Amino acid sequence: MDTPAGNARHRWADDLDLLQRAASAAGERAMAFFRNGPDVWWKNEGRSPVSAADIAANDLLKSMLLTARPNYGWLSEETDDDPARLSCETLFVIDPIDGTRAFIAGKDLWCVSAAVVHRGRPVAGVLFAPALEEVFASVEGGPALKNGQPVRASEPDGAHPLRLAAAEDMVTRLDRAALGPVERIPHVPSLAYRLAMVADGRIDGTLVKRNAQDWDLAAADLILANAGGGLADLDGKPLTYNRPDVRHDVLCAAGSSVLGRLISAAGGLHGH
Repeated sequence: MDTPAGNARHRWADDLDLLQRAASAAGERAMAFFRNGPDVWWKNEGRSPVSAADIAANDLLKSMLLTARPNYGWLSEETDDDPARLSCETLFVIDPIDGTRAFIAGKDLWCVSAAVVHRGRPVAGVLFAPALEEVFASVEGGPALKNGQPVRASEPDGAHPLRLAAAEDMVTRLDRAALGPVERIPHVPSLAYRLAMVADGRIDGTLVKRNAQDWDLAAADLILANAGGGLADLDGKPLTYNRPDVRHDVLCAAGSSVLGRLISAAGGLHGH
């Protein structure tokens, strides 16, 4: 007989299938605009670009996902926030195009980020990078998959510098005595994809500046956790999603063998 936990696993697996179908469709929709000069405008007092592709992908995701799960809440970068989400135990957390600046510039490194969050934590997540033909997916209690194959975060042996993706002004403030030598990785324009690079071991860790938001993080957080890594704040605590304020402070992400050291080394970055 199915236990309640077993029922939940079936439910989240069904949700993951739904997310994958929706992210695939949204990625295809966005690709129709890619390198075709989509209309672009600016939000957040001119700090953040948004393109016609973001809106088209968002509309498709919202229609597909909420038609299938009308009782779920909704939080997306490209939808005006509705406080009603706070009363929802389960909701979709969506960034229709993570890496919009790269998308507008015609660079391949952007992705659709889609997650189901339940009681503050992601339970199903998909990152689809259509220009790279890569799909990362995971469900609570399951493996982290890249194009259907399991991936694992790195476990550095100490013989080489840590490959760290972070802004130069953050790297210079790390406590190198706690961390050891670092090789700084060039800028990765999509935060969600950067976390996926930690999950599949291409880089050893990353630092995230304050004000990253739920939709940048939720899907990648689960994928990284199920790849043997973690995403945490500077107190070492996992993130809680679907709060009134969806912004986060400085964060660290790495494989489990590195994360503690990285958090210790980043202690001076509070409020950075």
